[in-house]
Amino acid sequence: MTENSTPTTLATPAQFLAGIGSMRAGKLAKIGLRTAGDLLFCFPRNYEFPAPPSKVDQLREGQSASLVGTIVDAEIVSRTPGKSIFGAVVQNESGAVRIVFFNQSFRAEQITFDRRVMISGEPKLNGLRWEFVHPKVTLLEEDEGIAKPKILPIYPLTEGVKQNEMRRYVSTAIEALCESLTEVLPTDLRDKVTEALRAAEIDLRLPLPDIHHAIRSVHWPADECDLKAARTRFVFQELLVMQLALAMRRRKLTTDLRSTPLPTSAMLDARITNRFPFELTGDQKAAMLAIGRDMGRQFPMNRLLQGDVGSGKTVVAIYAMMLAVGNSHQAVLMAPTEVLARQHFQTLSRMLADSRVRIGLLCGSQGAAERRETLEKTASGEIDLLVGTQSLLYGIEFKSLGLCVIDEQHKFGVRQRVQLRSGGVDPHYLVMSATPIPRSVAMTIFGDVDLTTLREKPPGRGSVNTYLGRDQWRQRWWTFVKKQLDEGRQAFVVAPRVSAQVATGESQTATQEDVDDVASDATTDEDVSSVESVYRDLCNDVLADYQVGLLHGRLSSDEKRAVMEAFADGETDVLVSTTVIEVGIDVPNATVMTILGAQRFGLAQLHQLRGRVSRGTHAGHVCVFTDGEQSPEEFERLKVFEDTSDGFELAEADFRMRGPGDVFGARQSGLPPMRIADVMNDIDVLQVAREIAQATIDEDPELSDPKWQPLKKQLMRRYGKRLDLGDVA
Repeated sequence: MTENSTPTTLATPAQFLAGIGSMRAGKLAKIGLRTAGDLLFCFPRNYEFPAPPSKVDQLREGQSASLVGTIVDAEIVSRTPGKSIFGAVVQNESGAVRIVFFNQSFRAEQITFDRRVMISGEPKLNGLRWEFVHPKVTLLEEDEGIAKPKILPIYPLTEGVKQNEMRRYVSTAIEALCESLTEVLPTDLRDKVTEALRAAEIDLRLPLPDIHHAIRSVHWPADECDLKAARTRFVFQELLVMQLALAMRRRKLTTDLRSTPLPTSAMLDARITNRFPFELTGDQKAAMLAIGRDMGRQFPMNRLLQGDVGSGKTVVAIYAMMLAVGNSHQAVLMAPTEVLARQHFQTLSRMLADSRVRIGLLCGSQGAAERRETLEKTASGEIDLLVGTQSLLYGIEFKSLGLCVIDEQHKFGVRQRVQLRSGGVDPHYLVMSATPIPRSVAMTIFGDVDLTTLREKPPGRGSVNTYLGRDQWRQRWWTFVKKQLDEGRQAFVVAPRVSAQVATGESQTATQEDVDDVASDATTDEDVSSVESVYRDLCNDVLADYQVGLLHGRLSSDEKRAVMEAFADGETDVLVSTTVIEVGIDVPNATVMTILGAQRFGLAQLHQLRGRVSRGTHAGHVCVFTDGEQSPEEFERLKVFEDTSDGFELAEADFRMRGPGDVFGARQSGLPPMRIADVMNDIDVLQVAREIAQATIDEDPELSDPKWQPLKKQLMRRYGKRLDLGDVA
């Protein structure tokens, strides 16, 4: 009950809980704790595990310990006005220790002679005697046995709120609300989950508790086994709700949306694959088989094709597009940058030069007349395959769109992707990512799509050697670069921003390249490398005898195209660039890359850049240099990049160091943050939740059984709007 005797609910404002009030409630609101329910489900961010009671001869410096004994001496020693030292001696059958408190004279009233206590803290040797400074003291009754130290919750705090106060506020919410909580996990489901978690070799000694026991134990556990069971219950519940929502969305996509079937056949498959002048990898063949099966259905394919750099994703995408065209429907390929869109257009034009497939290009830099002609031909069906950038999203009409392919899907927001596929019959949908996705992220952020992974690389590709450069290596490295150039190879030099000054007043049309470049320009740090200064220095010094090109997002489209064509044709030896070259640029003769200001790039981005070299038969070499001094965290991250060539391993490392929000961005996922689950550390629980969620939706697609109603209500409240599940509410 609240102070005004009104029944407390989860929605009761925190200020009405006993002992809080409006002033403290204002402080709690700063960390999102506005209601009694917020406090109840403010799960501890960590726990303090006191050491079990020890004997004096078992004490070790630097190791936390507890000791039970009797106060045999206690006194306050005053030094100067306003300062004091309180000291006492605790003794038991194993010996004696001294405890000390500075400026806490009130301790003299608590810790009195002949009082039995338990102390916990970190002992230090002071001469020949052990000493505890500011230990935790528990007063014991005379006939009370040795108390077992409590596991203490550690909560997030805000200015003006201490840890012991937060513990008190949460405990108040527990007492007010615990017994009124609704159980959303039926007993038979909890038993089933307990068995499944143990089968997955998760150390769970107690079964998953009901909600009332779990909420008390997750805050104030009796022991570590009790804590493990309670926390696992809430982790599973949170992940199950999410996986049920994703399973419902997967089913919704197959029942509510309709697409034109675009079936394959042995003849059509042979006609397409015979156009590839190389042997397909096993992974590519498996991906094409899955795509052919998906596109033959009456509901839209919703598949994510991921693969490391150089694994041949574009070939698989071409197969899917040719399958649509072979069924007399149109296909569209959208790339994040105009540079990449034009490269895709050139690749397709070259590969399909002797076919009847009509290919169109739509980019922001095109003139009004050219754009109008392309739009008219697309609407009339004269263009079979359209390639372009975000320009595809606005004012375009297809005669019969069968397939949407989006390259580098993480460069586009969810709403952009949905906009592309809206209107009329839904097309089939294939997105590609050269940023390998950690398994835990694939089951969450992309949990409503089918996932295909390419791990094999086409035969004949050269290996890549990666080096973490030191300042004293720079001269040697440039000597090596010149040797490669003299042997007929080409080189990239990458810098994190365009110029040394922050750009203002830009009036040009914004493209993805501009967004990337301006974002990296948002600094006044003169130590950061810029492509303009690097280009100038290289042309005037170390690479004065070579042809050097300059590429960044602020060049006009014609300038960018001319620079790239010159490099691709071998007219330019070295290309100095920003991350415009990050995705899709394919120049097989480029075997050397120098990355400057590497501390400003994420691991995934560095790996993408590295993928631009060794695309031919020659070995590649990448050296990363930092600007200024490296922090320990930066050195560790770059060391991982140097030591790890596998994109999937690198993605896991990137995820561990930066978290999913930084890897993909919250705007991409459409999913709220987790309250207690950690999708990477709780990956085994996530797998069990996914399997049980799918089995549950297969059996009861709309969770119509009365036993699921509390769980369904929670699901809809948390994910209904985000995943467009309103029609199953």
